[in-house]
Amino acid sequence: MQDHRQLNYFAHESSYVDEGAVIGAGTKIWHFSHVMPGAVIGERCNLGQNVVVMPGTKLGNNVKVQNNVSIYEGVELEDDVFCGPSCVFTNVLNPRSHVSRKHEYRKTLVKRGSSIGANATIICGVTLGEYAFIGAGAVVTADVPAYGLMVGVPARRVGWMCQCGERLHTSAGRAACGVCGATYEESGGALRVTKPSKVRAS
Repeated sequence: MQDHRQLNYFAHESSYVDEGAVIGAGTKIWHFSHVMPGAVIGERCNLGQNVVVMPGTKLGNNVKVQNNVSIYEGVELEDDVFCGPSCVFTNVLNPRSHVSRKHEYRKTLVKRGSSIGANATIICGVTLGEYAFIGAGAVVTADVPAYGLMVGVPARRVGWMCQCGERLHTSAGRAACGVCGATYEESGGALRVTKPSKVRAS
């Protein structure tokens, strides 16, 4: 185990950070977590209790991973992603204990600013668009558009979410956030920003 006192990130004494992991400045790794060789974690991230980050994964800057989350090989989280407690990623569609599928891992990409609710499951091979919002307990089986609000099993889009995290209500293909002032246009099942949010990342 590394001497965490000499590093530019914090790792609780009960956590394990294997040699070969790359961790950015200001990141915090809490109780009983394990970061494995080949994992890349950006700056100012926060990994809660009992988090596992496997080889071949990448986390951007300011990623928040809550308790009891395993990030498997093939998963990439861009900047400002939020993973709620006990949310689940997978990397194989048809696992069998007696059949090795390591050459069949499917990539999962979670784009900037997306939020994944507690106990949600993200089936491998999908992309969550920027600032997508996955409700608690949802099971995502297909790509999610940017700003899409997804709920249910399997998950379906029930609306749109602002970059700041407030639900949007569209009228005549337009939406405005009463909290941060951002405006959007909806067309062809997609949402486009016309005026950015005033909320800035902390």
